[in-house]
Amino acid sequence: MQGLTIIKIGGKVIDDEMSLDLFLKDFARVEGNKVLVHGGGKVASTFGKRLNIAPKLVDGRRITDKATLDLVTMVYGGLLNRQITAKLQAINTDAIGLTGADANVLAAQKRPVKNLDYGFVGDPGLNDVNVERLKQFLDAGLIPVLCALTHDRKGNLLNTNADTIAATLASALSRVFKVKLIYCFEQKGVMANLEKDTIIEAIDPNAYQHLKAEQIITEGMIPKMDNAFDALRAGVGAVRIGHFTRLKALVENQEGTLIKQD
Repeated sequence: MQGLTIIKIGGKVIDDEMSLDLFLKDFARVEGNKVLVHGGGKVASTFGKRLNIAPKLVDGRRITDKATLDLVTMVYGGLLNRQITAKLQAINTDAIGLTGADANVLAAQKRPVKNLDYGFVGDPGLNDVNVERLKQFLDAGLIPVLCALTHDRKGNLLNTNADTIAATLASALSRVFKVKLIYCFEQKGVMANLEKDTIIEAIDPNAYQHLKAEQIITEGMIPKMDNAFDALRAGVGAVRIGHFTRLKALVENQEGTLIKQD
């Protein structure tokens, strides 16, 4: 079975052009089959201010109304995805920029309304991944670059968490590839103590529960960790979390935090 590396980037690396250029050069050097999934950084918020589209939050949770959906479609699927693809082409890396709707590579279910209506937000499942189509791209020597947009099969795009997209793709593609999933962000890994710069080298499900109980892992890191463990349970071979400037070391299992089964 061939190997496949799925790498997710977001946050500061998206916002800073120099950091993004350096990361993409490292990404281009990753050998074998690979997929890049990117978030939106702060670019959508910046453009939203210019267009007088204020972010809508309920109890601290972002709502994607129609205006916000139009905004993230323009920024994620247009500006950022095309810029990243063009930068990769400039360094002889034949990439194809995609939303989930392109070639129907990734659909999702609109998040159901319970206590809160999140609007046009998608939750993808394993059966929503077009494994055959993505494999065709990879077999043709093309590198899929996916932004944080899926579609509902009814003509609507859906704003979708990029961490979740990466984990869902990794889980589904593990049926036909030996998959490694890497989350790149602004820290060296999952940190035990930011002030002392102490990294946690490995986390299994039992350790994860303890770290949450001790509030060492909190807030935004929890969904990322949940996605990582979901991917492992679905058959992904390895998940590693680390700094976006250390991609080569992460791919070679030398740095970052290893997320593992029992």
